[in-house]
Amino acid sequence: MSAPPRPTRSGPGRPRDPQLDAQVLAAAQELLISDGYQATTLAAVARRAGVVTTSIYRRWPSKRALVEDAIFALEAFDHPEPSGDLRADLLAWTRLFLSMSAHPAARSAIPGLLSEYHDDRDSYRRLLDRGEQPTREALRELLTGAARSGRASPDCDADAIFELLRGATLFRALTHGTDAADEFCHQIADALLAVAVTPSSRS
Repeated sequence: MSAPPRPTRSGPGRPRDPQLDAQVLAAAQELLISDGYQATTLAAVARRAGVVTTSIYRRWPSKRALVEDAIFALEAFDHPEPSGDLRADLLAWTRLFLSMSAHPAARSAIPGLLSEYHDDRDSYRRLLDRGEQPTREALRELLTGAARSGRASPDCDADAIFELLRGATLFRALTHGTDAADEFCHQIADALLAVAVTPSSRS
C-alpha cells in the first residue's frame, strides 16, 4: 500500500519545502504515538513541529489528509523482489504488511481513520486508489509470474490473496502488534501459499 510521491508544489507559484513537510509529518507521527488520534489536531502538530498552523493548511486541507500522509510516509518501501520461491516471497510480503500496520503511529491512527471513512466512502476510495492499487498490482505480478512457471495455480486469485494478506496482518497488528510476529508470519505465508496453489472450484 505504498503511496506515490507527494506533489512538489502546494499551489500555483508556491513551491513545497521538503524539509518542512518532513518536520510536520514527523511531528504528526510523534503525536499519534504519544497522544492518540483524537488529540492529534493540526494545531497540536503545528506546535510540535514549531510552525504556524497556516503552513500546515497550505499543504494538507484537513487533519485526516495529514494523518494519511504521516502513515503512508511509513510505507515508503520497495515491494519485495521475486526470489523464485513463492513461499519465501509470500513470507516477505506478510512481514512487510505486518511491520507497516504494527508501527505505533499506524496502530494509533488506523481505527480513527476507519471510523471517518465509514461516512465518507469517496475519500476512502481515493485513498485506496492512491495507496493500495500499486501494491495490489505488484502482488498480482508476483502471482502471475508464479503461475506461468507452475509454482501457483493458473487461476490463482491475486485479489483474494491480497485481501487475505491485508486483513490478517491488519487485525493482528491492531490486536497484538509484533508479539510472536515470526510465528504468525510463517503461518500466514503457509495459508497464502495454500490458496495460491489450489485450483479454483468455481465453474
